[in-house]
Amino acid sequence: MAVAETIKSTLQLILDEGIDPESGKQIFKLKSFNNVKTEATADQLYAIAQAVAPLQERPLYSIEREDSSEIQG
Repeated sequence: MAVAETIKSTLQLILDEGIDPESGKQIFKLKSFNNVKTEATADQLYAIAQAVAPLQERPLYSIEREDSSEIQG
């Protein structure tokens, strides 16, 4: 049976860059924090994002976590 092991985790803050004047579409910027502990909980990452968000030039739009896994058979 195959097993997936999380080997890397990244915390991503999606920041609101405003509206594109030509297209009228929303623009977002991504701020990534690598080397997040793979065992960090959603509550812990949320608390970190809320602490870091006021230090950014743009308002926080959303918080995402990106995990990479290695699958072994």
